Amino acid sequence: MLQDLPPEILFEILLCLPPTSIPAFQQTCSKVNDLSQPVLWGYHCQRLYKYWRPEHDIARKLAQPTANVNWKYIFSVRHLADLSVSRALEDILSSQVCRLDKSENIFAQGYDAKDTLLKHLKVGDDAPDALARRFYSDAALGGLHRSMAIEEWVKLRDGHPVPLERALAAFDHFIMHERKADFEETSARLDEIAQSIRQETLNFAEATPQLKAKMVAAYLHENRVTGVTDNDQYFNLRNSFIGLALQDDGPAALPLISTVIFCAVLERLGVSAKPCNFPFHIYAIVKAPIEHISDSEPVTAESEVDSIYMDPFASEKEVSRGELEAQLEAMGVPPTDHDSFLGVASVSDMVRRTARNIVGSIQRNAHGPNHHDQLMGAGSGTRGLESDSALYSALWAFLVLPEPDTGLVQRARYLPYVVEMLEKQYLFDVRLVEKYLLPLFTTSPQYWQQLRDAVRVMRAGDSMPKQAKPRTREISQSVRFKVGQVFRHRRYGYQAVITGWDVECAQSEMWISQMGVDRLSRGRHQSFYNVLSVAEKLFQLSCCLRQLTGFSVDEKSVRYVAEENIDTTSAVVSPALMSLAGRHFKRWDSTSNVFVSNVKDEYPDD
Repeated sequence: MLQDLPPEILFEILLCLPPTSIPAFQQTCSKVNDLSQPVLWGYHCQRLYKYWRPEHDIARKLAQPTANVNWKYIFSVRHLADLSVSRALEDILSSQVCRLDKSENIFAQGYDAKDTLLKHLKVGDDAPDALARRFYSDAALGGLHRSMAIEEWVKLRDGHPVPLERALAAFDHFIMHERKADFEETSARLDEIAQSIRQETLNFAEATPQLKAKMVAAYLHENRVTGVTDNDQYFNLRNSFIGLALQDDGPAALPLISTVIFCAVLERLGVSAKPCNFPFHIYAIVKAPIEHISDSEPVTAESEVDSIYMDPFASEKEVSRGELEAQLEAMGVPPTDHDSFLGVASVSDMVRRTARNIVGSIQRNAHGPNHHDQLMGAGSGTRGLESDSALYSALWAFLVLPEPDTGLVQRARYLPYVVEMLEKQYLFDVRLVEKYLLPLFTTSPQYWQQLRDAVRVMRAGDSMPKQAKPRTREISQSVRFKVGQVFRHRRYGYQAVITGWDVECAQSEMWISQMGVDRLSRGRHQSFYNVLSVAEKLFQLSCCLRQLTGFSVDEKSVRYVAEENIDTTSAVVSPALMSLAGRHFKRWDSTSNVFVSNVKDEYPDD
């Protein structure tokens, strides 16, 4: 019967089949087997896979005639990568032991792993392990993104050319999750804007370089790509990320990001434009042939200037060099230093300035009226922009691309915060510390050893089986609450979930003294609980901010809670806590109002 169908119908049938079923179906009929293989497998490669390792050189292959590419082989490579990533993720979910080693099987696939991880990240609420699957697929995806970002900064540090927009898009890779803001997506968005300007702007091709610059600045403002229309949102953390600025609907970009977008678009349109190294505010330097110096300054025999300055964040107008020199003089900058501040900023300088802007925004938001929502990124699309992830990106930038003449001692001050964030949130980044940070401190045995010891402790803790803590009758009488129960702290009011317990306080005498445990009504001889809370992230962020800037968030340490401070009155679980819970729990059971444990090897009876 199949032999009687026209080839077009048979081909449509093949397109509707799952790719893994196609080889078996082709064995049923020689006519089916003779259909165009490259077209079929090329279709499935493009339909199922969006993200590719650079080694595939997929853009070049897509530009070739379909028959010239072995798409079936390429599909088989991707399918095997899918299977490897999924198996590794299942292994991570099945046990707390050796998750670092298991994650290496994911990272070995490079960017080919992303499509598979996104599929697991978007699993439905009805999945038996929805929270854990989302958490660990997101953790692996984040580790993959961060490795790509750090690799770009290392290339830049080592003297390799890295486009400015790519170097800044590296920050987006620390906060991206499932957002479309990677290197290629950011570049594609800039290409799209440049093409729109070329097509929509009247007489653009015939305009002078200066006029083109003004047209581009005007277009970006009119289409809400650059600038910040709401002054109250100027210090919003999102404004420091070029990928978010290009993806959002409204203008949300600081002067630095606005200027980089302006320069990147203008460069795509054939006009040389670079950011200026001006202090406190970023201007653009637009280069031009000598016959087109400025619309307002005619060329004379004495003319030596071959560029103009613009502030694309504020307007499409030129800014005279004299005005900028006057600002420098008002700042107390001697005339002999003017050229350095009015010259082109290096890509590394712009990375460092972006990192400082990120820290500054977090610091400022830490004391705003809605500091909790600002810091935890509440309500920003499908996923909030977490300040700790943003701060983590800045710390890595400071370490990989330090200020010139920065000694190891100054760089080493960032290490304790990176290590703490590694332990609490970014365990899969241990490999990045080993690859990129340890070599930085080989000439300083003290710091190298401290960092090496921290990594060894993390690896040892990950590889060690957890000691089971069964509930005997006696323990059940003294330990009232179970792993997975949600509560509010009676004194501080934050919401948390129990992740472990001790029959009585198991901390050191120093900790007991510092925390005033013996002043509690039941003292140290009551059950204590390990807990997971959004407030813990705020506390960690506060400690880091206090050391880096002298500012802190007013939060308390919440990792270990006395039983008398636990109130299990039923309450709606916050989305922020729900997203964190996947580290320890499979899913939320709405019937019993508890999280279902994913740490049964440690607490088998909870």
